[in-house]
Amino acid sequence: MPTQQNAHRLRAGRYSESGCIYLLTAVTHQRQLIFQDWRIGRLLVSEFRRAQEDGEATSLAWVVMPDHFHWLVELQNGDLPTLMRITKSRSAHTINKARSRQGTLWQKGYFDRALRREDDLKTMARYIVANPLWAGLAEHVGQYPLWDAIWL
Repeated sequence: MPTQQNAHRLRAGRYSESGCIYLLTAVTHQRQLIFQDWRIGRLLVSEFRRAQEDGEATSLAWVVMPDHFHWLVELQNGDLPTLMRITKSRSAHTINKARSRQGTLWQKGYFDRALRREDDLKTMARYIVANPLWAGLAEHVGQYPLWDAIWL
């Protein structure tokens, strides 16, 4: 799992292309367990949906963990830095307002991995939604409220 210590490994000058598929990960500031409250997690999910409605990206799979998220997307318009900046900014504003707080919600940067269409995207989606099982947050996926995948 990415940490603040290896944030220096984030690639400068990322290349992103519409129509390509990416696995994106972002971590909360100081790994705060903000999304232990599933209602707060749903506010982040609303931003994933908004990105899709706005034509920025098509969500293929996602999971919101207590201190980070994984989001498998097909980029539609724009680029990864813009998509992540908008998603993190909007979610921070909404979540801070709901929690009656101010300040930093997300660690700087994010992690991305480009996938090819030949890659087994369903297997990647299963990996993403199984994160709560590996973390001991649920015994089966249906028990965990903050995930979705178009194939499952």
